[in-house]
Amino acid sequence: IPLPMNEHSGFYICCMKRVCHGCVVAAAKRGIVDCPFCRTSAAALGDDALIPQLQKRADAKDPTALEALGEQYGTGKCGLEKDVPRAIELWSEAAGLGSQDSHFNLGIRYFEGDGVPRDAAKGVYHWEEAAMQGHVLARHNLGNHETQNGNYERAVRHWLISAKMGEKWSLDAIKDMFVDGIATKQQYASALKGYQ
Repeated sequence: IPLPMNEHSGFYICCMKRVCHGCVVAAAKRGIVDCPFCRTSAAALGDDALIPQLQKRADAKDPTALEALGEQYGTGKCGLEKDVPRAIELWSEAAGLGSQDSHFNLGIRYFEGDGVPRDAAKGVYHWEEAAMQGHVLARHNLGNHETQNGNYERAVRHWLISAKMGEKWSLDAIKDMFVDGIATKQQYASALKGYQ
């Protein structure tokens, strides 16, 4: 799946798998309207079945299901009342099991103080954990944080990595740094080459 993956794929709750849009189109051309991975019927993929399916997988300690259920609680979707403390609890458990998306979500909540006391250091810690696992937006956010702290060289290094992983915002940030005379021409050229 091309990077960034969330722009080129969909997440299927039935099997907790990310499937590229090309595979979905290919399956549809063959007449398959169900989940292209596990073949669960389209009727079973509705919102009514979502929460029980997620809860069942979360009870089995599936980090993807814990993260997805936390997302539902964190936003108040699928008929659930918004419950940020419950979302934090689920994301923390999923992060302990290695979920990079949960680390990213925890980073945002702690950094911004959304539903938890603001703790920038804890937010940065979770972004670092997610970035080390390959989370593109966590890497980009680390670059933003370093810029706020005046660590421009370190910010450019974070953005170079995320630009090479397909993050347009990072490429634009390096371009702005280049225009301002902070990033070098070589760094900007490297980001352009990696982004393409």
